[in-house]
Amino acid sequence: MTSGDITTLTPAVVIIGAGPSGLSAARELAPRINGDVLVLDRESTAGGIPRHSDHPGYGIRDMWRFMSGPAYARRLVRQAEAAGAKILTNATVTNWAGDRTIEATTPQGRVRVEARAVILATGARERPRPARLIPGDRAHGVYTTGHLQNLVHLQHGKVGKRAVVVGAELVSWSAALTLREAGCRTVLMTTEYPRPDSYSLFSIPGRILFRTRVATRTRVTRVIGRPELRAVEIEDLDTGARRVVECDTLVLTGDWIPDHELVRAAGIAMDPGTNGPLVDNALRTDRPGVFAVGNLLHPVDTADIAAIDGAHVARSVLAWLRGRSAPAEQVRLIADAPFRWVAPEIFRPKDRAPARHRLLLWSDRYIPFPRIVLRQEGRVVARKRLWWPAAPGRVFRVPTSVLAAVRPDAGPVHIGVET
Repeated sequence: MTSGDITTLTPAVVIIGAGPSGLSAARELAPRINGDVLVLDRESTAGGIPRHSDHPGYGIRDMWRFMSGPAYARRLVRQAEAAGAKILTNATVTNWAGDRTIEATTPQGRVRVEARAVILATGARERPRPARLIPGDRAHGVYTTGHLQNLVHLQHGKVGKRAVVVGAELVSWSAALTLREAGCRTVLMTTEYPRPDSYSLFSIPGRILFRTRVATRTRVTRVIGRPELRAVEIEDLDTGARRVVECDTLVLTGDWIPDHELVRAAGIAMDPGTNGPLVDNALRTDRPGVFAVGNLLHPVDTADIAAIDGAHVARSVLAWLRGRSAPAEQVRLIADAPFRWVAPEIFRPKDRAPARHRLLLWSDRYIPFPRIVLRQEGRVVARKRLWWPAAPGRVFRVPTSVLAAVRPDAGPVHIGVET
């Protein structure tokens, strides 16, 4: 329907974001509901970050395949479209016009979408240089991983010959692989942590393959060069000593922040740890009929974990569309140091378990095998030794069985480590 210069669409469900989580939700919902499932994405091509992350390692947990990023993205798009979902690209959501009504701009004009349910699947992004407060010259040759991969894999552009990569997690090695394919050697990785964040399975072969040194407990303190990047200054955080490393390319990896502008604009409750929306087991936000999935909630986990979130939310959306309300009993989960955040943040004992029956915990420091402790009103309600390492990015995946003794009529549950 068109009114003036605004076209109004009335799908049953609108999904904002056509990355792994949004497309997986669309695939699961489209065949099961009476009405359209519409996916909006501001990019010109659906698929999210994997479409320009041209290396293998995608699809392991959700598709049981070992795929490249572009192949994984294409498969997700095909699955969603085959299920009956409609995908509208070059559609930038600009504002809310009601509890479950959004406005967007497209090359064809303005669009208003009035839906019965909304799924926010906007993902996360790496902080650019201004947000990291890195001083120095305004030089060409400074990228985030997404910018770099878009330039190299989609635009077939060129970068320099010597690179410094800020970060030492899985995405950092992805950036190093992209640089190698572009003919640029990664001469140094720098991380403020005392050890690399990625699995040894990646970091050890990566150092050998790329002939790259990883400098732990260090940071970039100055960018040198104008108009082209010539070097960066590196500081040792323990000694304060500084040195200059010659390079013509600087890649800023990790340090993720959710794309949460729509969450803030809606006044949806947010978690100060994740900077994303507060959700419960079923991925409901505190606005009725609005759900959130993927790396908008836990910045950042792997693409297949985000996709599993998307599949998980489908059942919750179906329940909402059929008039079922959430169980009333709930308990707030709070991450205590050294953990920065826990996801989901709200536990409803009478509701379905979170995706994969896991809580996600982000640690601000390296802990090889932590003993997780849960306390409620000062009383220890559970202990759990984790005998597996954190996932890339310091994310621990904790079985939700630790919540078995939590009392829904008591106060918040604090999750920390036993010293």
